[in-house]
Amino acid sequence: MLRILLIAVISVFSAMSFASEEVKYSEQEYLDRPLMERYILDELKQLRMEQQDLERRLTIQMTDRELSVADKSLNYANVTVTYFFYIIAGVASLIALVGWQSLKELKHTTKEMADRRLNDIAQDYEKKFNVLERDLKRKTRIISENNREIEIINEIHNLWLRAQNAQTAEQKIEIYDEILKVRPGDLEALTYKADAAMDMQEYHWAMSLCNRVLEVDDQNAHALYQRACAYARLGAEGQAIDDLERSIEASGSMRELLADEPDFEMLRGLERFEALREE
Repeated sequence: MLRILLIAVISVFSAMSFASEEVKYSEQEYLDRPLMERYILDELKQLRMEQQDLERRLTIQMTDRELSVADKSLNYANVTVTYFFYIIAGVASLIALVGWQSLKELKHTTKEMADRRLNDIAQDYEKKFNVLERDLKRKTRIISENNREIEIINEIHNLWLRAQNAQTAEQKIEIYDEILKVRPGDLEALTYKADAAMDMQEYHWAMSLCNRVLEVDDQNAHALYQRACAYARLGAEGQAIDDLERSIEASGSMRELLADEPDFEMLRGLERFEALREE
């Protein structure tokens, strides 16, 4: 009984520790969270191996299937020809009765029947081979697309790591531009590029980048927050607070950034801004 109680207590403390770690992760600053987890790379490598193994097995299966179909086709043709020879042998016994002209006509008719039957068989198997070929090409294309997508994900992940370690806003913008070349229209890259533009005091540029994101996703909390920063720096307090309200409504964690955000210095003391901080 004592051992059971001890196991239960250890289980409870393990669960509490796990929950505590999850809460700590969720309380991290929005801009400081890791962009990608290391385990994604491991999963991607595993997926690449599975895709390669699938391609190998698919090639083996398709080859075996084609060989099997070809073998059956040859066997069927062989049996068909053999039956025709039996027919010809049976008809040969009637030569004395039907005469040479009848035999010639019978030979011609038999040849036409054999040619027609063989042609039907050839067309039937040609259709089957075409279907198998299209299926093989489709699966090969899917495998190639998946491999290319894995390469793109790895490349983008490495660029995000470089951006995280960049020292200046200019360096970050160059890396974000590389990400946008690989994956044009990436909303996250555009938003972080706007953040770097704010660091360079390019407020109109930052606002333009945020507008591009919001044209695609009008509830993007990060883009709304960055545009609020730009509005605040440009003296449009009302528009800045409007965007902040929408940003917090989309993601409650954005409220935690208000207290330490230097871009909102001129908003401090305004009733609507202080109400957002206190909620």
